[in-house]
Amino acid sequence: MKERRKVLLPQPIEDEALQMLKENNIEIVQTPDANPETVAPLIGDVEGIVLRTGIHITRDLLDRAEKLQTISRTGGGVDNVDVKCASEKGILVTSSLGVNTTSVVEHSLALILSLSKELFLMDREMRNNNFRIRYQNRPRDLREKCLGVVGYGKIGSELAECCRGIFKMRIIAHDDYLSDEIKAKHQNTEFMSLEDLFRQADVISMHIPLTDETKEMIDWQYLQMMKQDAVIINTSRGGVIKEDDLVKALSEKNIGGAGLDVFAEEPPSADHPLLRLDNVILTPHSAALTKECVLRMATSAVSRVLDCFNGIVPESIANPEVLSQEKWRHLKKSNQ
Repeated sequence: MKERRKVLLPQPIEDEALQMLKENNIEIVQTPDANPETVAPLIGDVEGIVLRTGIHITRDLLDRAEKLQTISRTGGGVDNVDVKCASEKGILVTSSLGVNTTSVVEHSLALILSLSKELFLMDREMRNNNFRIRYQNRPRDLREKCLGVVGYGKIGSELAECCRGIFKMRIIAHDDYLSDEIKAKHQNTEFMSLEDLFRQADVISMHIPLTDETKEMIDWQYLQMMKQDAVIINTSRGGVIKEDDLVKALSEKNIGGAGLDVFAEEPPSADHPLLRLDNVILTPHSAALTKECVLRMATSAVSRVLDCFNGIVPESIANPEVLSQEKWRHLKKSNQ
């Protein structure tokens, strides 16, 4: 790159990713915090943003970003970016889609196993000197049970393969966006309506993005269909489940339990009713925040910014329609 570019970091990124920017002669604009009021005066002349989850890039901020070319998310979702506005302004929005697959699958499995074996209960009773809890036979096996996957993309399908391979589970799935051709390739997976999935599954795992269509998609209508001992896992986005209805289902023991890594509002309030329930496991949106994964996500995000600056079509574009605009017609695929 001949000219020096500016990249904004609303939050710090890993040293290895930072070094990639420095080695490519990028001027780094690091904000002291991720508050919109702090970011707004600094966004005007940057050409790229490497974005974590601490701030929402709104239309108000984008209106100030006169030179911005690309926003590169370290995570797999882009729900903290006004993608519609970015597209109107010709700004490419990318994400590290797929980079966190292994980490999120492992976390989902950990939640499934913890709920099935009631590890939280066993640990608590041991600390209370109740060794006799072992005689209640509370843990359950997963072998040959039914896993229902809502959203059969990279994470959902890999989780299914793990559960099929390790536990010989029957796999059922629902995904409105998969073509019949792709579904046909998953010969060992039964695709069905959301209603049938919720009625049949012993474990339900959510792997869908948060959109206007999916917001609070899982409400009492579906939760009351679940088996009484079935559990639901959510490592996607909190807003896809209506939390008040989930609290009701858990409180009234209509379902066996829940494992949640994500919440409608993060962090949840100190008096949130989920925090008082003993049949739910809660983790702080940390499924992808392993030591290895945060490094992969940061370096991947920086690589896409550098590709964009170097005239290469970056991977995982959330708004590919922008490529048809005149300003982007010079971009070439990496193998060209």
